[in-house]
Amino acid sequence: MIRRRLSPIISASSHFLKTKPISNPSPILHFHSFQSLQCSNPVIKNGSFWFQGIRAYSLLSLNDLKDKVPRKQKTRKGRGIGSGKGKTAGRGHKGQKARGNGKLGFEGGQTPMRRRLPKRGFKNPFSLTFQPVGLGKIAKLINAGKIDSHELITMKTLKDAGAIGKQIEDGVRLMGRGAEQIKWPIHLEVSRVTVRAKEAVEAAGGSVRRVHYNKLGLRALLKPEWFEKKGRLLPKPARPPPKLKDKVDSIGRLPAPTKPIPFFTEEEPASSPA
Repeated sequence: MIRRRLSPIISASSHFLKTKPISNPSPILHFHSFQSLQCSNPVIKNGSFWFQGIRAYSLLSLNDLKDKVPRKQKTRKGRGIGSGKGKTAGRGHKGQKARGNGKLGFEGGQTPMRRRLPKRGFKNPFSLTFQPVGLGKIAKLINAGKIDSHELITMKTLKDAGAIGKQIEDGVRLMGRGAEQIKWPIHLEVSRVTVRAKEAVEAAGGSVRRVHYNKLGLRALLKPEWFEKKGRLLPKPARPPPKLKDKVDSIGRLPAPTKPIPFFTEEEPASSPA
């Protein structure tokens, strides 16, 4: 259609160039807009071709508008001869492979590869992953003023201060790296603690409590604003399973506490009445 509209214009322009040559040997021909066939004599202005008294004509028409169609249509295999791939689309006549896709890993009835190969290794589904943090790093943050040593240092405090990363899976393990830098009493609540770290903190007059949080409780401890945003209440603290009772000291409190809980090893005997 564009070729049919441009051919009379090109022929008319060539007719003008043959009858009235331009003095300039190499003129620049500028068509500012396509013109209709009923045109007047051309006028040479600044070495270019101009048409006067003619209305502009556009190549875009309403019958040219269409939706954005992809160049390559999706192949419809096995949908008859109208799909362009033949009646059977290269799958042959009937049979198991002509019905569609088979089950993943199916090898025609023989023992599949996943059963022929031996097993290697073992993955414990009950294992826990703790993020380590050393006492030396906590001491540097206290000296920098990012952690207040007079308040209880919880896992949320360590996360907000940047002592540990944001991806905490099952809790935090307190390590003894840099234990010589702890020279004042601090109180901490973590998931696990090493023997060296516990001795160093207690030697300085502080305490370390091992608290238990499940997945939901740890999320409520580290991100309490998420529950407030969703309009939910903080979950209740979960009790540790029987296998972990000897590895923790108490249940984690929600929301994050600010004061430590004193340890009571032995109950004081009741005073006898006078």
